Amino acid sequence: MTRKERFNAIVQWFVQNQPVAESELHFQNPFQLLTAVILSAQCTDRRVNMVTPPLFERFPTPEVMAAASFDQLYPYVKSISYPNAKTKHLIAMAQMLQTDFDGEVPSDIDSLMKLPGVGRKTANVIASIVYDKPVIAVDTHVFRVAHRLGLSDGSTPYAVEQDLERHIAPELRPVAHHWLILHGRYTCTARNPKCEKCPLTQWCRAFPDKIV
Repeated sequence: MTRKERFNAIVQWFVQNQPVAESELHFQNPFQLLTAVILSAQCTDRRVNMVTPPLFERFPTPEVMAAASFDQLYPYVKSISYPNAKTKHLIAMAQMLQTDFDGEVPSDIDSLMKLPGVGRKTANVIASIVYDKPVIAVDTHVFRVAHRLGLSDGSTPYAVEQDLERHIAPELRPVAHHWLILHGRYTCTARNPKCEKCPLTQWCRAFPDKIV
């Protein structure tokens, strides 16, 4: 099976069986999503969703967050992984939104990556979800699933991103990002993957009883 055939088969399965796939982070506007994604680094979406309602109530806009001190914001995120760094990132991010982007979350990847706490993965998430840009964010779930399914042999997240975007149609990339994340989060887990429940084993290179 060629890589193109593998992509076509897997994408078609998702199109037919999981046409709607969305972020599990709770947000109401681009600023809230950006904040939540920064907090979600090496942390579960479930934990982030527990933290963000009071955080957003207290700091509803970039202007309000930009004026916050470390001691004011920290208590709202202290249960998140790496709370010291993320508190500093959120305040600096909000300040840059105010000074450089008129309080608006930018739409292009390069501008997003200038924001403190925002790497390529986070930038792609925002661009994809908020602005429907044809990009795919590669986190640990996407990286793992792409390798197991034979969609990429890339050694870095960026290399995997390039492979996925090379073979997935632009209009499908925003939802494909969620297909792979959710599959990795609930089925193709890092430890003890649920192969007995997986509908993609016929294409999976890692499936123990099947070599494709």
